[in-house]
Order: sequence, then C-alpha cells, then structure tokens
Amino acid sequence: MIKYTQSFLDKVQHLLESHSYQIRYEKGNFKTGYCLKGESRVILINKLAPIEAKINFLCDVLRNIEINESLLDKESKQLVEHLKQTELKL
Repeated sequence: MIKYTQSFLDKVQHLLESHSYQIRYEKGNFKTGYCLKGESRVILINKLAPIEAKINFLCDVLRNIEINESLLDKESKQLVEHLKQTELKL
C-alpha cells in the first residue's frame, strides 16, 4: 500500500535523484511529465498538482526506467520492489 505523504514523496524523489534524474516543480497549466533528451534526465512536475498525483507519477517513472540496484541500500531496494508490484490508482 502506498502512503500518500510528503515523507513518501521525498523518498521516491531521492531514489530518482540518486539515478541522475533532475526533478523540477513548476507552476503552470500542463500535465506532469518527464523528458529523456540525450543524456539529460528531467522530470517536470506541476507544483499545483495534489500530492497523490505527484507520487503516482514518480512511481510510474520508477517502473519504466532501469534501476541500478547496486546503488541502492536495503530500504530503497525494498521500496522499488514494492512499487513494481503495486498497482497505482490513477
């Protein structure tokens, strides 16, 4: 079960940042998304989106990228495995 809290959002964000992703929170009339342009890895999140949408999006990104598990500690490995097995409510 995913906990929709700021603490959980911070954990997922840290996990992505440890894999060289830059996460930017911007205001605007746009949908949250991510861009892989060349070597730059930028995730753009709508600052005005509810926390559930932010967490669901970042978890979806984690599912779709390749994670180097040798860079992860035990807690992060468990989090990644849990997220890969959990179906998100969109």
